[in-house]
Amino acid sequence: MSNFKVDLSGKTALVAGGGDGVGRAIALALAEAGANVGVMDLNPDRADAIPAIIRERGGHATGFQGDIANRFQVSAFIERTRDTFGKLDIAVNAVGAFQPTALQSVDEWDVRRQAEVNLVGSYFFVQLVSRVLQDDGGGAMVMIANSYAAHTLAGGAPYLATKSAVITLARQAARELAPHNIRVNAVCAGNIADDDLPTHHDNMLKRPGTPEDVAHATLFLLSDGAAFITGQALNVDGGIISL
Repeated sequence: MSNFKVDLSGKTALVAGGGDGVGRAIALALAEAGANVGVMDLNPDRADAIPAIIRERGGHATGFQGDIANRFQVSAFIERTRDTFGKLDIAVNAVGAFQPTALQSVDEWDVRRQAEVNLVGSYFFVQLVSRVLQDDGGGAMVMIANSYAAHTLAGGAPYLATKSAVITLARQAARELAPHNIRVNAVCAGNIADDDLPTHHDNMLKRPGTPEDVAHATLFLLSDGAAFITGQALNVDGGIISL
């Protein structure tokens, strides 16, 4: 639980990748803010567990096991959430595939899988969600990217390349969807303690971040308090991007 408060009562949100890590924190925070929440995760146990936690806390949630790289499964997830709660207002893509292998060693399957999940899946997520949001009168989307995309790592070139593309996708989507009352932003997480990526204290705040730090930034961008913010990439990384 947190002292950070945003009121999303009466809104319906969906979170792709909502079963673990940052996505889990976002799904729980959305529910705490009063939103109905649809959770999709590749792992069927997590896809069931997070909605169960939300319901135990008095919220409303539904789960869906699916792969964001499969556009038909994403479409089914969107429609199930909308059918369950009657509309859609908010969407978050927190899915990410990361493999730390060095550039000269990574195999073709890993490159293609990261591209399919991080970029192609993100593209069709935005496309499919935006059609529903437009029908429902507008809304807000957040894409979870990574601040390391502006730096380098010891390994993980496909991840960094595709997450950089997600930032560009969010900006382009913001431009094209603004006439339909749809805002799109990216949250660039970095140095998060519950992430697969390395963490350290070599940032301005001298501590790793938490998934809740990312969730709070995401909730703000989805709230009415960010009504004039779109096409932005917000770094939530303790200041690494500026070092």
